[in-house]
Amino acid sequence: MNVRTRFAPSPTGYMHLGNLRTALYTYLYARREGGQFIVRIEDTDQEREVEGATEVIFKSLKTAGLEHDEGPDVGGPCGPYIQSQRKSTYMPFAKKLIESGHAYYCFCTKERLEEARAEAEKKGETFKYDKKCLHLTKEEIQKNLDAGVPYVIRQNIPTEGKASFDDVIYGHVEVDCSTLDDNVLIKADGLPTYNFANVIDDHLMGITHVMRGNEYLSSAPKYNLLYEALGWTPPTYVHLTPVMVEVPEKDENGNPVLDEAGHPVMTKRKMSKRKGDPSFEDLLSQGYLTEAVINYLVLLGWSPRGEREFYSLDELKEVFDLEGLSKSSSVFDIQKMNWFNAEYIRRLSPEAFLEKAEPWLEKALGRDKFDLKRVSELLQARVEYLAQIPEMVDFLAAMPEFSSDLYVHKKMKCDQEVAKKGLKMIRPVLETVQNWTENDLHDTVMAAISQSGMKNGQVLWPLRVAISGKASTPGGAIEIAYLLGREETIRRLDKSMADLGE
Repeated sequence: MNVRTRFAPSPTGYMHLGNLRTALYTYLYARREGGQFIVRIEDTDQEREVEGATEVIFKSLKTAGLEHDEGPDVGGPCGPYIQSQRKSTYMPFAKKLIESGHAYYCFCTKERLEEARAEAEKKGETFKYDKKCLHLTKEEIQKNLDAGVPYVIRQNIPTEGKASFDDVIYGHVEVDCSTLDDNVLIKADGLPTYNFANVIDDHLMGITHVMRGNEYLSSAPKYNLLYEALGWTPPTYVHLTPVMVEVPEKDENGNPVLDEAGHPVMTKRKMSKRKGDPSFEDLLSQGYLTEAVINYLVLLGWSPRGEREFYSLDELKEVFDLEGLSKSSSVFDIQKMNWFNAEYIRRLSPEAFLEKAEPWLEKALGRDKFDLKRVSELLQARVEYLAQIPEMVDFLAAMPEFSSDLYVHKKMKCDQEVAKKGLKMIRPVLETVQNWTENDLHDTVMAAISQSGMKNGQVLWPLRVAISGKASTPGGAIEIAYLLGREETIRRLDKSMADLGE
């Protein structure tokens, strides 16, 4: 079998991580099997279409490295690949279904349907269309058509028997036809619904494997009834579990629910941009590396053989399989994402990291005032994602206010009095440094500490605090002094000593 997969997003907004994961799995399986990966834009719900969303989709796919073989932008033998441009494709199949009794015209008004829906809700029942228009005579139907009465075309679901399908993850799924609604195939505007269009397009485009979210599990039996009615073989279904996030449970007043120990009770929900969860674009804009996001995302619902976690996209093309897909939903953990990204940052060459970090460094420090190459070297082992950089180096641009409590460090046996002694000792030593290089600063300062009889930490810790105003910095006192330069280091040191009462 020549494997053909498709990613068929609706242009209704950004590329959320669940969308991207579906695209990733679809792409990887096609590549693993030597098949084709097709992109199709499903824009039949034009009321919800967001301007520019299609461009965002293609930009995200390109950034992620998921190159497609056929699609609106690259063409192909099965085009057009935008559903609104295929409008004339669907009606002939709908009419064929009408002729065979598997579909029918429905002329019910919006008001009648709303009344019927309200009545069902009042009884606590799930609304199902009552097939009223199925029983219209040919003459009544033709009269309505000639009069231009608005209509939709509905699928005629059997009232008895079973509808079923087979899924790679969920196995054989079977439902009673009596539980299924006669869903709309062609809307009043002449465009197909998602449910109808994707069946027609998947068949005409030769799609062999359909991967999509498991929210479509309930619709799949209806799809198979359509395939059966049209005499077609259904594709292989792969319904993917959702990407979840763990959040504190809230009571009816919006307050966190606490357990007996006073800890928040956590609950899971699907990722949602509207609820503040990050999209692919959000992660990239925060300085997460594309490769790290892809690597972490592929593991949210798929398990490779063995304990290995780190894979390049090319390696994933070789090892990805359907057998590793999980039946359980996966939780997106931003801390695990941070860890993954940090590992990818550590593996970059210093030159590659500088290239990625430089825009963030220039934004925080300017281009020429500091040795950005050295700042980058100090940051690479500490940063988790690039948006952290400005806050980690802002002290270089402007000395922050700080409390003298910062000088206290029990492990270093340092308090304010020890800090005064250490700073008083090192202040004149710094004046003697002829060449303000990191090496000369190190040799001079360490020699002075050794001669003073003080411990290294009792001098280096207060010096770091005195010239940075922070307890945690990329690099220690000597590296910071080098980056600040002689004049600024002495100026900051003098002010901090004065504030300390020395």
